[in-house]
Amino acid sequence: MTIKHSYKGSNVALITPMFDDGEVDYDTLNNLIDFHIDSGTSSIVSVGTTGESATVGVKEHLKIINHTIQYAARRIPVIAGTGANSTSEAIELTQEAKNLGADACLLVTPYYNKPTQEGLFQHFKLIAERVDIDQILYNVPGRTAVDMSVETTVRLSEISNIIGIKDATGDLSVIKELVKSCPEDFLLLTGDDATAVDFLLLGGHGGISVTANVTPKKLQKVYMAAISGNAKLAKQANEELSNLHKNLFVEANPIPVKWALHKMGMCSKGIRLPLLELSSEFRPVVENDLKELNLI
Repeated sequence: MTIKHSYKGSNVALITPMFDDGEVDYDTLNNLIDFHIDSGTSSIVSVGTTGESATVGVKEHLKIINHTIQYAARRIPVIAGTGANSTSEAIELTQEAKNLGADACLLVTPYYNKPTQEGLFQHFKLIAERVDIDQILYNVPGRTAVDMSVETTVRLSEISNIIGIKDATGDLSVIKELVKSCPEDFLLLTGDDATAVDFLLLGGHGGISVTANVTPKKLQKVYMAAISGNAKLAKQANEELSNLHKNLFVEANPIPVKWALHKMGMCSKGIRLPLLELSSEFRPVVENDLKELNLI
């Protein structure tokens, strides 16, 4: 089977590193980009949920995407997070990301305003018609208060520049239906680290991962084993990451993963309100996972 664009395997939902005052730390961003290139990560997702898209302004959002694209310099694909709950804003962000040279865009379902399934279809259809760039749908009902149905996804999969979906429902019945109903070359990515191995063994092609921020090489090994159908190897390799998959969500993402990377010496503690640093009660939990993996 040929996937239109190879985002197979582990794609990182990259954090946006910040100084303690919340300003973006671009030097550290460079270091993180190099880290993922050296680790064999399949692509970088810039300014998605984990990159704090909800707390950066439009100009800053595009500045981070631009910096990531320029520094990556085609050494690794860059997928720009350009979703919005306003269709016109999503079109604007997606067009700008194309102008900046992004390889693809990741578009979350419109949050807060609770569109119908037909509204979701028309939203994504219009963005795809207006901006000629590869687009990946993103369904994360736990964040958005709207759940895009398999039927809507299948309808959208017939649009040529909508090349795939990131499904973060954690519901394995969804991947079974998507595999059965979507075109063979439609990219199926998981957005749920805890169920990723099962998702991939059922026919998924990869994932956009929070855990990949912390342990990209190990996760790529897990994903590629699962994609190749080696269930035993994938599950064995994933076992040592299972606590990390869970505990990187003890508070809202990206609070725990930013704390983990800070403890690993890879970034400052900076995060933006209304998010705060990881609560003291959970710090030992995350730090114990890092110690068990010999990361601190």
